[in-house]
Amino acid sequence: MIQLQDIQLFFGNQAVFDDISAIIQNYDRIGLVGRNGSGKTTLLKAIVGIQKLDAGVVTISGGCKVAYLPQEVVMSSTRSIVEEVLAGNEEIGTLRERMFILEPLVEAGDADAVNEYGSVIGRLSELEIESVILQVKDMLRGLGFKEEQFNDGVMTFSVGWQMRVVLAKMLISNADFYLFDEPTNHLDIVAKDWFLNFVKMSSFGFLLVCHEKYFMNQLCTEIFDLERGNCTQYSGNYDAFEEQKEHNLNSLQQAYTLQQKEIKKKEELIAKFKAKASKATMAKSMEKALDRMEVIELPPKPRNVNFNFGEVQRAGKVVFTAKDLAYSFDDKQIFSNVSFQIERGEKVALIAANGAGKTTLFNVLSGKYKLQTGTMELGYNVITAVFEQEQHKVLDPNKTVLEEVFAHVTKKSEELIRSFLGAFLFGRQEIVKKTKVLSGGEKNRLSMVKVLLQDANFLLLDEPTNHLDIPSKEILLRALDQFHGTVLFVSHDQDFVNTLATRVFELTPTGINSYHGNYESYLQQKNEAQMYEKRQAKADALSAQSGHAKSGAPVASKGRSEELDTLLKNANEYDIRKALQKIERKVANLERDLTKIQASFADLEYGTSEFSSQQSKLTQVENDLKESNLEWEQLFAKLKS
Repeated sequence: MIQLQDIQLFFGNQAVFDDISAIIQNYDRIGLVGRNGSGKTTLLKAIVGIQKLDAGVVTISGGCKVAYLPQEVVMSSTRSIVEEVLAGNEEIGTLRERMFILEPLVEAGDADAVNEYGSVIGRLSELEIESVILQVKDMLRGLGFKEEQFNDGVMTFSVGWQMRVVLAKMLISNADFYLFDEPTNHLDIVAKDWFLNFVKMSSFGFLLVCHEKYFMNQLCTEIFDLERGNCTQYSGNYDAFEEQKEHNLNSLQQAYTLQQKEIKKKEELIAKFKAKASKATMAKSMEKALDRMEVIELPPKPRNVNFNFGEVQRAGKVVFTAKDLAYSFDDKQIFSNVSFQIERGEKVALIAANGAGKTTLFNVLSGKYKLQTGTMELGYNVITAVFEQEQHKVLDPNKTVLEEVFAHVTKKSEELIRSFLGAFLFGRQEIVKKTKVLSGGEKNRLSMVKVLLQDANFLLLDEPTNHLDIPSKEILLRALDQFHGTVLFVSHDQDFVNTLATRVFELTPTGINSYHGNYESYLQQKNEAQMYEKRQAKADALSAQSGHAKSGAPVASKGRSEELDTLLKNANEYDIRKALQKIERKVANLERDLTKIQASFADLEYGTSEFSSQQSKLTQVENDLKESNLEWEQLFAKLKS
C-alpha cells in the first residue's frame, strides 16, 4: 500500500501539491491526468523519493515492491539487450553477472570457482532461468525487437529502442506496483498493442501517466486528476472521468451562482445598515461574517475553439497518386510495391510497425527524400503543407511566438494569426515568450499553427501529436476536423487515428494494404481477414480428408437461400457485415452442438435407435456447419471485392 499524507510542494509561489492525501492499494489501476505542468511526473518522483517534499509524507508499507519507469533513462550498459532485461530481476541479474565472472576461472580449473559456479547454476535452476529467458525474449519480440538482435549490445540501439529495453526490464522485475510515466512515448502501434494486452493480463496495480485516452480507457479503473495543487479522485476509466468532471463543474457553477447572489444580497444589506447609525454594529458583524465566508472559486473556463480556415482552394477529385514506389538504403530494401491513390477530403492514416519503412515512405511522399523508383503525381490544383517530427527544431530561438508565425505566414491578418494562436492555447502572455523557453508540447503546437495557416489543401503530418497532452490533442483534432482539405498523417496514437481517419494505409513488406474507415474498422477488417484464412485452411483440410480437390473461389451452393443471393447481388457494406456477424453467431452455436453430440456417443451403444438418432443429428449439424462456413466465405469475398 502507498499512502500520501498531506503532501505539499511549492515551486516559488506556485503550489504544485497543496495538502494532497490518498491511499493507493497494490491492486489499484489508476490513471494520473492533468495539464502539462500540473505535477504528474513530480508526483511519481515524490512517491519513489526522488523529489523532496516541503511537507507531508509518502509511506510505502506492507512490503510493497514499487517499480518506476521515467520518461527518459540515460543508459551506459555493456550488456546485450537480453542480459539487460534479465538484470531487472535483481537476484537473477546478480547471479548471471557472477556466472560470467566465474566461467573463465572454471575453465582454468580453479577449484573454488568450480564449487561456487555449481551453486550459482543451481540457484538459477531453482529460479527457472530458462523459462525466464523465454519470457524475456517474448517481451522483446512484443516490443518490436528481432530475434537476431537479442545478443546486440544495449548501446548499439537508439534512445527510443533503449527505452523499450528499460520497459521490459521493469516488467520482468515482478514488482507489486508500477509507476508508468508516459510508457507509450517510444512505442509504435504494434508494440503498444502488445504492452496494452500484457498489462491487461497482469495482476499488478499501477499509477499511469499517459496522453492517450485509448490506453486510459482500456486499462484504468480510477482516475486521479491533478489541478491547481489539488488531486481529485474519480471512479472508472477516462471517459467516465470526463463525464463525472463535467457534472461536478456544472454543480460547482450552480453553487457559485447561488453564492454570488447571496453575497450580493448581503453586501446590499450591509450598505443599507451602514447608512443607519442604529444598525452600524449589525452591519460590522455581517461584514465580518461575509469576510469569513469560503468563497467558491471556478476553474478557468476552457477556450471556445473555432478555426476559420477561410476558403480552402478546391483540388481535383484525385489529390495524390503513387505507383510502384520502392526505396533502398545501402542495398537494404526499405519498402517496395507501394501504390495508392488519395481522393479529395480523405483523412488517411499511414501506419506500420517500427522498422517497416513508414518514416522513410513519408519523407519520400513529402519530398524530403529523393524518389528512387516509381512515380508520384499531385492532382489538379493541389497545394501541400508538411509537418515533420523535428519541425520544432527550426524555430528561431530569439523570436517570440507571434514573431515566429509572422515570419512564415505573410498573407494572413494579425487578427487571424492571433485567433489561431489563441485556439492552440497561446494567450496574451504566451505569444510574447521567446520560442527557446517553450516546452516540447508548446513548440509542437506553434509549429502546427504555422502549417495550418498556410494556404494548403493537402496536409502531410508526421507524428503531429508528439509531446501533446490530451486537451491539446483534442484541439488539434478539432482543427483537422474543421479543415476541408485532405490529410495524410502518420501517428502511433490509436485514439487520434480512430477519431480522425477515414481510411487506413498499412505499410507491409508487400506494399500498402488499404482499409476504409477508422482504426477500429481497420482492426475489425484485419480480424475478419484472419478468420477467413483460418476458415479457408479448415475447409481445405476437410476437403483433403474427403478426397476432394482443393477449390479456388467459394462455389455457390445449390440450396443457397434467396436472402444470401440478394445480399451477394445488392447489399451494401453495412448489411454484409451484419450478415457476417449473424452467421458467426450461428457457427458458434453449431460448433457447440457438434461438440455435445460427439461427446454423447461415449454413453451410447452402437446399433441402438438412440445411436442412430444422434448419428442423424450429427450429419445434419455437420452439413449446416459446412453450409454456414460457405455462406460466410462468400459474403466475406463479396466484402473484399
